[in-house]
Amino acid sequence: MNDLLTAAISRRQELLWAWLSVAAVALAFRLARKPERRSLQLAWALLLLAIVADGFALVINGPAELMAAAVAASVVLGGIATIQVVAAWLFRGIAPTLGLKAPRIAEDLTVTALSMAGLLLWLRLAGVDPSQVFATSALITAVLAISMQDTLGNVLGGVALQLDNSLRVGDWVRADDVNGMVVDVRWRYTAVQTRNRETVIVPNSWLMKNRFVVLRPPADGPLAWRRAVTLNVAIDAAPHAVIDALERSVADAEIDHVLKSPAPSALLTDIGPGYCKYTLRYWMSEPQHDDPGDSAVRIHALAALARAGLRLGVPLQEELSVKENEGWRRAAQERELAQKLAALRGAALFAQLPASEQEALAGHLVHAPFAAGDVMTRQGAIAHWLYLVIRGEAKVTVEGPQGPVQVAMLRDGDFFGEMGMLTGAPRGATVTAVTAVESYRLDKDGFAQVLQARREIAQEISAIVQARNEQLQARLAQDGAGTATSDDILSRIRKFFSLEG
Repeated sequence: MNDLLTAAISRRQELLWAWLSVAAVALAFRLARKPERRSLQLAWALLLLAIVADGFALVINGPAELMAAAVAASVVLGGIATIQVVAAWLFRGIAPTLGLKAPRIAEDLTVTALSMAGLLLWLRLAGVDPSQVFATSALITAVLAISMQDTLGNVLGGVALQLDNSLRVGDWVRADDVNGMVVDVRWRYTAVQTRNRETVIVPNSWLMKNRFVVLRPPADGPLAWRRAVTLNVAIDAAPHAVIDALERSVADAEIDHVLKSPAPSALLTDIGPGYCKYTLRYWMSEPQHDDPGDSAVRIHALAALARAGLRLGVPLQEELSVKENEGWRRAAQERELAQKLAALRGAALFAQLPASEQEALAGHLVHAPFAAGDVMTRQGAIAHWLYLVIRGEAKVTVEGPQGPVQVAMLRDGDFFGEMGMLTGAPRGATVTAVTAVESYRLDKDGFAQVLQARREIAQEISAIVQARNEQLQARLAQDGAGTATSDDILSRIRKFFSLEG
């Protein structure tokens, strides 16, 4: 019999006390770490078996081989249980107290490696050469390796995920249709807890082969995760007004887990029959609150749209008879005519015209909206119409020797393009929308009907145009540029509209 086994048999009672001491340490861990009370179930089972085997060796007076087998089993089982208890204290008792948090896979691999190393050492000390065992069982080892390739893939996958720091406990992940927080990384799987408190087991080998999304705070600051909600708004709502209301709904509100910086942003993302779809993007600090955050942002957005007088839009399909629509259409036409008349009366060019002539011109006004940044007209272009600015701001620039020079700002009630409509002259400046601009367009044909009915209007209009030209020339301050006289502009208007004779 091997000397090691002989010595172990002679000290069976001391071995029993050793296992009882390990059991006491395990009990202390269970009392100190109550949430981990089930984590040592295997260790308790192994300790119980080790104590039973050692007790059997103490009470029997049988053959030495039987006693040696009982003691060997006690040493192996008790040794593995001891390794598990010590690892539990190190990884789940002492390390958290020191502020260190290691993944469970590190504990599992440590226990496995130490157990295998202890077993090999025990075999060698017991007089058994482990290399001979592996050599004689090469075929069995190969068969086991093939049959356990999925398990080995999970183990290696878990190790790789930890080594490259691509997945950690506490990370919020989205893998396939699973969306939740990583609560554990084991040697075989990664456990993900969803918002429904469901724990989803994802094999590590699947994570190694597929793409998944990880939400983790950057090293230089807190987490900022961009979310997006969509709302359909009535198609007749001004886009700049909707975007401003949506952005303010988040920026001016206190919403849990919604960040002020980066600032929210709203976009017009689609246009449908009867509605425009807007996307409101905001930033969140806690990914587990994504659904409540979206709900809160929608609530604030709806309130902001209501305060701004902006209606929600839905896909519409009208199936109304002409009689049912007649009153509605008449009211809509009256509202539109009132808006056009207000625009004409606010413009110096048409403010002095009689009401009848203003109404005649109003029938030829065409709604012309521009987004911020749009070039409303370009210097040198030929366009026989003018614009009346209803709302918004636009800048007027003229090409100079050193590049574009801003000469004026257009605001509510201003107009431009009158020379093109009245004389057919090329545009003398470029006009660009600084903000969203609502305007009306009046072309030559519409103005010609009023002009043909009362030709003396040409003289009144030419005086106003002359004054505007003089102001423009003064701003440009160009030496030798010259200015057309009132008679020159008047004659050009008469010629352009065939009023001569």
